[in-house]
Amino acid sequence: MSVSSNDVKKVAHLARIAIDDADIEQLTKDFNNILKLADELNQVNTDGLAPLSHPLDMTQRLREDTVSESESDVRDEVLPLAPQSEAGLYLVPKVIE
Repeated sequence: MSVSSNDVKKVAHLARIAIDDADIEQLTKDFNNILKLADELNQVNTDGLAPLSHPLDMTQRLREDTVSESESDVRDEVLPLAPQSEAGLYLVPKVIE
């Protein structure tokens, strides 16, 4: 697979990245070198090789689920710090219409 300068421009546009025209030639070469390396890695025969490690073989260390805050109600202390509040609730701007 080969990447053209038009492909680089298209990817840059989709990623919303501004690229100078002077850099496009070098970026095209870099992309092609990366793809060439990926092709070389795909050609390596890995039949019969066992994976060295796998994240699913590990067990996750768990901690006891305990309350770490004091049992006192801190709402009355932190609610006045909010920009807007009403009836004991934080008011936030509407983000979805």
